[in-house]
Parts: sequence; C-alpha cells; structure tokens
Amino acid sequence: MLVAMTVPAPALFGSGTARTAEPIPVILYKNPSCTCCEAYAQYLDENGFQVDVRPTNDLAEISRKAGIPENLEGCHTSFIGGYVVDGHVPVNTIRKLLDEKPAIAGITLPGMPPGVPGMGGEKTGPLTIYAVSNDGTPPRVFAVD
Repeated sequence: MLVAMTVPAPALFGSGTARTAEPIPVILYKNPSCTCCEAYAQYLDENGFQVDVRPTNDLAEISRKAGIPENLEGCHTSFIGGYVVDGHVPVNTIRKLLDEKPAIAGITLPGMPPGVPGMGGEKTGPLTIYAVSNDGTPPRVFAVD
C-alpha cells in the first residue's frame, strides 16, 4: 500500500532556501518629456526596485537641494534608501552604495553617456560614478563601472 505524504518545501531543501526579497522603493524625478528616464525606471524595476516616477519641471532644483553639483548632474534624480542617486547609475553600483552605507549624500553619474542603462548606443569606456558629501567636501570617485 502506498501512502501519500506531504513534506514542506523547507524540509526537502533545507532551511536555507532563498526567499524573494522585497523590492527596494525608489522615487525618481524626471523631466516630463524624457524617455530615457522611463527606460531607466524600467531597468530598475527589472532589477529588484519599485520605482515611483514623478515628472517635474524643477529637476535642477531637486538635484541642487540633494547636494548634486551642477557640473555632475545626471538626467534624472532618484532617492533610494536615504541616498540621492543622480543619473543612469548601474544597479551594481546602487547595491554597493546600499550595502556599504557610506556617510555621504549619494552618488551621481554625470550626463547621459551612451550604453548606460536606459540609454541606447554602445558603451564607450568605463563609467565614473562620483560620491557627493553631506558636509561640503569635494566630490570623489565612488566607483568605476
């Protein structure tokens, strides 16, 4: 005689089975007519973030108040885990920021380089992502991707 038995999944696979992580919330401010920002938001969504896109005509002011120097502004400004993330920063660099939790205001990838997440074209070289401070010290290199 066969006896059917239900065994909970943890018993079959051990207690170390991976759980789906909660998405990381993001507020992304962008120019209302910018389509690359929409593509970047989709990229974040596909990589474990939950993006709330907020079109605005005050993007430069938002970046400035967040501590991003004008010469280092990206094409949109996001707030993630208590940090400002300006521009098309790759998710591996965002995860580094969130894992290390440095005492900075945030990070920025200036401009709109080709081949970055959300932008078309071929990547032409390494991307320099800068850390911006809370205390007025000059920006410094945070990561090169």
